[in-house]
Amino acid sequence: MKRILLPLFVGLLLCGVLLSGCVTEKPPAASGETVIVTYTKGTGPMPTLLGTDQIDGYIAWQPFVEVPPLANIGKVLVYSGDLPPAGRWKNHPCCVFTARADAISGSPDITNALTASLILATQYLEKNPDESAELVADWLAGKGNFTYGNISVSSVEVLARAFPTVKFVNEPTDEWKRSNLEFVYAQRELGVLTGSLQNSTDQESLSILFDSTPYDAAKAMVDKRSFVTPRPAKGPIGVGYLMSDHHAALFVAIKKWQYFNDTYGIAIRPRDLAASRPDTADLIVNGQPVAELKLVSGDAGPQLMQLMSTGNIQYALVGNPPAIAAADKGTPVKIVMAVNEEGSGVVVSKSSPATDWASFVAWAKERSVAGKPLKIAAPGKGSIQDVMLRYSLEASGLSVREG
Repeated sequence: MKRILLPLFVGLLLCGVLLSGCVTEKPPAASGETVIVTYTKGTGPMPTLLGTDQIDGYIAWQPFVEVPPLANIGKVLVYSGDLPPAGRWKNHPCCVFTARADAISGSPDITNALTASLILATQYLEKNPDESAELVADWLAGKGNFTYGNISVSSVEVLARAFPTVKFVNEPTDEWKRSNLEFVYAQRELGVLTGSLQNSTDQESLSILFDSTPYDAAKAMVDKRSFVTPRPAKGPIGVGYLMSDHHAALFVAIKKWQYFNDTYGIAIRPRDLAASRPDTADLIVNGQPVAELKLVSGDAGPQLMQLMSTGNIQYALVGNPPAIAAADKGTPVKIVMAVNEEGSGVVVSKSSPATDWASFVAWAKERSVAGKPLKIAAPGKGSIQDVMLRYSLEASGLSVREG
């Protein structure tokens, strides 16, 4: 895994705290030219809004980035790792695997086994990306079409395009943990953090957010190919996820359960073997079912964190901003490891004259001067996508207005 330390959002966030000797330059002061950022509370409405000319573009996570070009309603302008300034967003953190603190302390062997299953699945999908993309298409759409109003595109084709743009990683290195602090700074500036993380030091924030002991234990078992059989859980355990290819590790772990069971002796076996998207599975270690897993699909990260706060789920694959916001409000959630890096992108309408970021900026300035600012959708205020978009716009001399 490539290790990086993302620079601070100095210009966007006006944050005076620097990471371990990392010094960055403030982005250029924004001019009078404006771009309107509108929030859609998720990515689902975005293709329809773009296809009906209600927005000029959007920033989203995969696979929604690949829908417009296949539907002939838009084009990919830039993937998130290539957003300006050059190199700023390379290998940026995205989704994480989280657990309730009491699940880690009360059921450590089950937590470790579930973590190990996701590590093994990540290794598999990295080695078998084409097959894994089809498995994810089956989970998300039964290998049928993604449909948004009059827009309909093949899920298999979308996933084949999307998969190469997502970097599936797990290791929670110190640098990776610190790179997540960038979103703590962002959410503070946006007024999202009002609790324990509002004024915490970096070290206090790291302590509040992370517990990588399950990863360490799981990785040791994976390396030895020897897994501790947990004591069976007394009741069902909830595992939350989002309908995104970013969470492919969970889908692949379940779809390829027989392979993992036969090869490693650990698996997540679905109760309904014929279902494209099962809702119940068994965690099996060394031939023994040790936990009934209830697989809960959420509409967005905050919803999953709400379910975690009430104890309805014990684990979740989720974007790091919702996990950070939940921890700030007192939800006993810990980030265990990474799930992926990058995997987002900016798309614009088919009629847009923009073909790269420079021409996009020129288009945005022209429209602003004409009194018709571009309207770009983002999935949520303070989300990874929102933060990157805002910083990149301001770094390019454009002002941001919500609307």
